[in-house]
Amino acid sequence: MAIGGRPAGERLERMRRSKQYRDGRFHNAVPASVMPPPGSRSDLVRELFRGRELRRPPGTIPVVSPSTADLTAPPLGGLRLTWLGHATVLAEIEGRRVLFDPVWSRRCSPSSLIGPRRLHPVPMTLEALPPLDAVVISHDHYDHLDMHTVRRLAASQPVPFVMPLGVGAHMERWGVPVHRIVELDWNEHVELAPAGLGLTATAARHFSGRLRQDNSTLWASWVVTGQSRRLFYTGDSGFFEDYAVIGAEHGPFDATLMQIGAYSPYWPDIHMTPEEGVAAHRAVGGELLVPVHWCTFALAPHSWSEPVERLRAAAAEHGVRFIVPRPGQLVDVGAVPRPVDWWHGIDIAS
Repeated sequence: MAIGGRPAGERLERMRRSKQYRDGRFHNAVPASVMPPPGSRSDLVRELFRGRELRRPPGTIPVVSPSTADLTAPPLGGLRLTWLGHATVLAEIEGRRVLFDPVWSRRCSPSSLIGPRRLHPVPMTLEALPPLDAVVISHDHYDHLDMHTVRRLAASQPVPFVMPLGVGAHMERWGVPVHRIVELDWNEHVELAPAGLGLTATAARHFSGRLRQDNSTLWASWVVTGQSRRLFYTGDSGFFEDYAVIGAEHGPFDATLMQIGAYSPYWPDIHMTPEEGVAAHRAVGGELLVPVHWCTFALAPHSWSEPVERLRAAAAEHGVRFIVPRPGQLVDVGAVPRPVDWWHGIDIAS
């Protein structure tokens, strides 16, 4: 059941009309390899098993639990971001709330018994979420699309679920009402009622599939627009030149939610390194960079804190303004605190 559904009928016909769809699957604008190069898989296996302790923090990751008062107080300047771990972010923009890639399960896996397990708890319960205006999904991988979370949100938050083409088949199978499923191709836009909150699906360089890597659904990055504020979320993506196109068409952005973790030379096309994340932030015209897709699940051979160490160095080199929040910490883009290297304080005694 967690595997989801298969697109059919009008949904499949609409997919087939996409410029990204041919030969029964979606394609990147810039070709991307999702598999390690031939002959390197044994090296990857050795690397995954060597130094496993580095991929988990030796102590406790500090989690902030936002209060109801925190979440109901309006943000200064109209834009506030609360990173809840991995790629899950609550974005508040001019009085409206968008929840990106919600995953509340203990594991990002089709099984509750095996698969990558959380390195820290979710900072707040689903029941503690304030009323939302939309739930936005970037693609259908388990660390971004979680059946159990979707079902609970569908029952508790009567809002639209917005996603790339084909992903609605999973939603429909899991009981999300069809009239609340909004599927978009790249460069398609939806204006949510009441007016004032816009969502645009933009390009990304990745892949999809829950049972196999079949690219049977689309993947996307997202532009969120209010009356005056703008936010960009990469979803999962390798670096590609169209970030400059996204910036020219939709930017500049007050903030970016930039994927910086789970990279590896074994799959360089589908996840960005921290340095590439900084380059993407600059290409789209971002002001404040908020890193995501690190710290919560160990999905690559690098150490758990390496992404933000490399991000900090790359940001300093290029004069990029950034903040690395603790999971659950509210970041008011109008009053950003001075960056604190909180991950340095995690030790065995914590």
